[in-house]
Amino acid sequence: MATTRKTSRNSAKREIVVLGAKEHNLQRIDVRIPRDKLVVITGLSGSGKSSLAFDTLYAEGQRKYVESLSAYARQFLEQLSKPDVDHIEGLPPTIAIEQRSGSANPRSTVATTTELYDYLRLLFARVGTPHCWVCGREITSQPVTQMSEAIFRLPEGTRFMVLAPVVRGQKGQHAEVLRHVQREGFVRVRVDSILYDLQDVPELNKNKKHTIEVVVDRLVLKPSVRIRLADSLGAALDLSEGLVTIAYEDNGEVASDSDSVWKNQIYSATFACPEHPEANLEELSPRMFSFNSPYGACGVCDGLGTIPEFDQDLIVPDKTLSLSKGAINAWRHGGKRMNIFYNRMIRRFCRHFEVSANTPYEELSPAVRKSLMYGDDKGPKRFEGVIPNLTRRWQSTVSEFVKQRLHSYLSEQPCRACGGARLKAASLAVKIDEKNIRDVVSMSISTARKYFDSLTFDAERSKIAEQILREISHRLKFMEDVGLGYITLDRTSNTLSGGEAQRIRLATQVGSGLVGVCYVLDEPTIGLHQRDNKRMIATLRHLRDIDNTVIVVEHDEEMIRSADHIIDMGPGAGRRGGRIVAQGKLKDIEKAPESVTGKYLCRAMEIETPSERRTLSFRHALEIRGCRQNNLKNLDVKFPLDGIVCVTGVSGSGKSTLVNQTLLRALRRSLYGSRDKPGAFDKLLGAGEIDKVIEIDQSPIGRTPRSNPATYTGVFDLIRQLFAKTREAKIRGYKPGRFSFNVKGGRCEACGGQGTKRIGMHFLPDVYVTCAECKGSRYNHETLEIKYRGKNIADVLKMRGEEALAFFQNFPKIKRIIKTLNDVGLSYVELGQASTTLSGGEAQRVKLASELGKAATGHTLYVLDEPTTGLHFADIRSLLNVLNRLAEKGNSIIIIEHNMDVIKCADWIIDLGPEGGDAGGTVIAQGTPEDIIRCRKSYTGKFLRSKLDR
Repeated sequence: MATTRKTSRNSAKREIVVLGAKEHNLQRIDVRIPRDKLVVITGLSGSGKSSLAFDTLYAEGQRKYVESLSAYARQFLEQLSKPDVDHIEGLPPTIAIEQRSGSANPRSTVATTTELYDYLRLLFARVGTPHCWVCGREITSQPVTQMSEAIFRLPEGTRFMVLAPVVRGQKGQHAEVLRHVQREGFVRVRVDSILYDLQDVPELNKNKKHTIEVVVDRLVLKPSVRIRLADSLGAALDLSEGLVTIAYEDNGEVASDSDSVWKNQIYSATFACPEHPEANLEELSPRMFSFNSPYGACGVCDGLGTIPEFDQDLIVPDKTLSLSKGAINAWRHGGKRMNIFYNRMIRRFCRHFEVSANTPYEELSPAVRKSLMYGDDKGPKRFEGVIPNLTRRWQSTVSEFVKQRLHSYLSEQPCRACGGARLKAASLAVKIDEKNIRDVVSMSISTARKYFDSLTFDAERSKIAEQILREISHRLKFMEDVGLGYITLDRTSNTLSGGEAQRIRLATQVGSGLVGVCYVLDEPTIGLHQRDNKRMIATLRHLRDIDNTVIVVEHDEEMIRSADHIIDMGPGAGRRGGRIVAQGKLKDIEKAPESVTGKYLCRAMEIETPSERRTLSFRHALEIRGCRQNNLKNLDVKFPLDGIVCVTGVSGSGKSTLVNQTLLRALRRSLYGSRDKPGAFDKLLGAGEIDKVIEIDQSPIGRTPRSNPATYTGVFDLIRQLFAKTREAKIRGYKPGRFSFNVKGGRCEACGGQGTKRIGMHFLPDVYVTCAECKGSRYNHETLEIKYRGKNIADVLKMRGEEALAFFQNFPKIKRIIKTLNDVGLSYVELGQASTTLSGGEAQRVKLASELGKAATGHTLYVLDEPTTGLHFADIRSLLNVLNRLAEKGNSIIIIEHNMDVIKCADWIIDLGPEGGDAGGTVIAQGTPEDIIRCRKSYTGKFLRSKLDR
């Protein structure tokens, strides 16, 4: 028991002591982890690495922090359960930096996530130079005489008020402000556009934003008031610190109740254009540059930068079709009457513009296509146009079905008002070194760092900007150090990969400068080319050197060799894992007889390079031409089929853009009529060479614990059918549905087929207890009475893959699917294991097994994006065996990959580069691995050479 084990106080200061860890598959392990060191936890997939690092160490650190708060504060936080461990000592405050996709909020960008945008807003507000957004000239302060001249341009006799805005869009009751104004001798104020006597102002809601303007004077415009107006303007400017609002009666517009309409014009003693009075700015403030604030956000798109509009590429997905053959996809499938109506419209259009209805859309002249899409009201016959027609229907229909159908032809387009900049024209008119804030955030991190390093100011502004620029440069350097130099600052967070998002959070933590912290990271090398690994390792060492403990769950060989201390989990996975087979320095791991990791590190075991490669021909290939999405430089790329093709290159070189955003979406559109818009390209050739395309990524196989490998692969349907055919089930009339824990009848109704019940606690975490009725089996007693070879349906779901294979040996269909699970290295996973407990690598291999278990058809294209994520050397060997099996059946495989062991086993390599971001997007080399290593420009070739030379 843990109570019998003791640790000295001195040792706890130097190390983290974990006693009796039993979380998930951990076998009651004891481990001492040195503090202020770079520690790597490695081992086979499923061996318990994450259970030790995240579910034990990080979970306990977070729980202790939450428990240190008051009961009042804890009620607003997620309550955390205590990990299954006897005792943890010497654990410093913990921060986890995990793999997870970026925020789904479209307002979240790289700059805002790293808080860099806050410093940019402050910089532009303090040292930016405002310009007129009409004529572009630099604008300066606006004197009272210039304001007066602008006011006298109004029609004579116009009634107007001179107002001093003392509160602008701020929460609170502002009672002290109102008392101060009254003491100054003023009698009227305008609060939120309503005039009040100061004595009659109602109590303001402190939780709402208010604008309070003091009425300095009320005048009728005529020559005799010029002097009085100047005095009033001066008084208003003094009261409001440089701002004055002129509220004037607009006799040109009359409201519905016959009252005159009053308009407001703001003048500033700070910035205004002498030629264009409307181009005047308030004081420069950080909120003016925020697209999340009404003071800075574009009024059309509300700061999003995009608006949903009907997309020509979605309306006409196949431009080789003619109008008579249904080129206008949005005018098809609308019902018989609608089809007749639209066919008549197309015939009228063809007669009016004298074009043949049989001419392919792509051969129509640009002028004809523009008239077709946007309409033409010239001539005797007016044509509404496809997009105006769809827009009118979208705005007028009340049918959800029509709305849903039309929505599929919408896509996010740059806002026409701000051009995608998200900000108002006034905000974009403030510049530093001839660049506005949008120009700066459009730069890549590397380019932005060079720009800020080269900035110079005069003595006064240099003093103001010094501290801000130092902070900006440091944050940009940290992001560049973790391999993110190619990413632009305005890139939205939801487009980042899990590895990129993790490295951004890592850079943020490095910039915070915290010390005495335990950082827990989950494979920070994901998405990094081998060239960038050293900078990542240097960053982690920097965290260590400032007295932090860095614990990394990792499989990368270079990271393991760079660690101060290594913990190798195993010896197997699942129930066969959960133990520490070796720990210590690199040499200790290499000498450990049980350590599979050690055998690969000392080269006793190795992933062999194929002795022969498949001969691939460009006569049987996919070809995509004119790829120019993101940073792709108008690429023409051929992907040979019937083998394994690896797309490689440094991070940000354009691999995902080429394969996932362009090729994959273009194939889906060609094969399945998908409406997902591919990246910009000219032509796709060879799509007829394949009959289907399957993307196998690391997304979860299900969102709830009800999903598991058995249900995902379809083997559970076969097993339920088998149980329904047993003699006892037939006598009782049980059908296959009786054996589903998702259907009433066979499941336990006390827990709804969950097997557990959640008990809500007040200030403590929710407690999950095993259902007392079914004892966690998920089924009711009657269903569990049905047995096959002594096992009921709940017993089968608890079987591991290796057990299930022997149990169902005589059922070929079931055996084939379970065998594929074992072949991809998942023999340790239970058939009924909840999908939420599977790692990304395990989920990906379940998907692979599901495809392998199906009847082979050949001519299938599999697309995988970094399938080695989360995989140990031994797991990569199993993965390669599976991929080779798929290729041998006549299928084609395209892999985006950085792992050199996978790359060296490919039949063909397409290497992009030479750098990331704008410096990438070209094909550096292509050919067999032996061809790539001969290319001097290829970074991939340099690292691949050492693998092939072994």
